[in-house]
Amino acid sequence: MIVRIMGEGQLDLSEADMDLLNSVDTTLEEAIESGDDAAFREALATLLERIREHGKPLPPESLHPSDFVLPPSDASMEEVRAMLGDEGLIPD
Repeated sequence: MIVRIMGEGQLDLSEADMDLLNSVDTTLEEAIESGDDAAFREALATLLERIREHGKPLPPESLHPSDFVLPPSDASMEEVRAMLGDEGLIPD
């Protein structure tokens, strides 16, 4: 799976990593639904950190299509809310 973090680049993740990321994505959605900015910031930071930890960075000149596009770490709750699909940022 190719994941793009806006402003940072693309990372390649295995299918096994997706289960780990989906649990954090659910926490992020819940924080947005409740309007809890502190929980939102923590969940977004955790999600992006795990992607960076488990993903293999692709070269900047790589032109692979992204399976998922995620917001940058400084995105607002409203910006992320606009990006959410029916299944969160990372669909199951």
